[in-house]
Amino acid sequence: MPSTLTWIDHDPTARDRVLRILSLFQEKESRDELGLGAIRDSFADALFPGTSTIQTRLRYMLFVPWVYTEFERKRTIPPAFAAKARQMEMAIVEPLLENDDHAGVFGRVAGRALKRLPNSVYWNGLGAWGIRRISCSQDEYHRHVDEVYRRRDTSRGRYEKDDFPEAETQTWHPRLPEPPSGFPNAIDDLSFDLKSDEASFLLDRLLKSQKESLLAYLALNCEPVDCEFPWQHPDRDSFSQIPNELLNYAEFFSTIMHGAAFLYNLMLAEQAGRKELEDEHRVNLDEWKTRLLSCRCIDLPLEGLWELTVGRGHTITRRTKDFVAAWYRRALTTQGNVVTDVESRYVVSARERQLKGVRSRFTNPRARDQWEGYAGVGQMAYRWPNVKTLLADLHAGLNGDGHAKS
Repeated sequence: MPSTLTWIDHDPTARDRVLRILSLFQEKESRDELGLGAIRDSFADALFPGTSTIQTRLRYMLFVPWVYTEFERKRTIPPAFAAKARQMEMAIVEPLLENDDHAGVFGRVAGRALKRLPNSVYWNGLGAWGIRRISCSQDEYHRHVDEVYRRRDTSRGRYEKDDFPEAETQTWHPRLPEPPSGFPNAIDDLSFDLKSDEASFLLDRLLKSQKESLLAYLALNCEPVDCEFPWQHPDRDSFSQIPNELLNYAEFFSTIMHGAAFLYNLMLAEQAGRKELEDEHRVNLDEWKTRLLSCRCIDLPLEGLWELTVGRGHTITRRTKDFVAAWYRRALTTQGNVVTDVESRYVVSARERQLKGVRSRFTNPRARDQWEGYAGVGQMAYRWPNVKTLLADLHAGLNGDGHAKS
């Protein structure tokens, strides 16, 4: 087992968790009016480890380490290391935009004002897939990379010429494919198209680091598909036991809790006297009831939900569990007829007031005035829209198809 380099500065796990939480505010699926994000993300991390809803294209999993290895090769030191890495990442933007397939280019809109670079978006994923070998936060890496050089120099002196002393201080996987010649400035056709060796490397890393996940199974066994949710995958019946059980509960949780979001918005529409919105959300709840009663996972025991989400790196509080349990009971007891159910309404309003306190839209007119009618009603898909694109990129690279069909 190769050694890893770490240093004591502050807790990198805690820091990365904070950065991940902050990034959620930019994510399409992240509006979490009823405090369900920890459960949602526990499922997403288990099903599709190393992904996020602000990842766009798979080749960034190589662009980022290529940038960093270039500056390590030059022995660039802090504080110039982080600044030069940013400059190189920004240099990637223009050549990527010159291709027909430029969906997902970081900086396409913001340009030089881009705040969240790919290196931070993909940092956790690179670690989860075993491409990043150094165990620290990104900021620690930037600030202490000169310590990597020092330790490499020290270890090099202890080994014979034909040995590999840098194995003790590896920051990136030793079989990382070489970047295109001249990367990134002297390349006329830089694109998101993965070369076959690049795709094979990424698949190998995924299989060896996350072999029990649904993501690994899909990457190895299935062609890209276009369905709205992962449980609608046409090959679902062939999934192996572990990911299939997770997916069953993910569908169960997503379906049941979607009704709570619609009821929340209906109650706000009633309080605001917005009749048209009331009618829309009543229709939404009727459609939800149909989906609830036809969900093939609806009879799963709630206890299994907590067994599958514990220990995933997200804190699921007792209050959150109590809210889910209370809504679960009302949804099944009423068979989805929650619109006129007094207890269902209380469960939802009490949860929102518990989370927001004086900022509750039920009690704060100013907060309610900022409500636009559809708060947090996107059904939980556990990053599936982004995962579909990543899988399409991988499949195209493995099969020499050129552009991914995503």
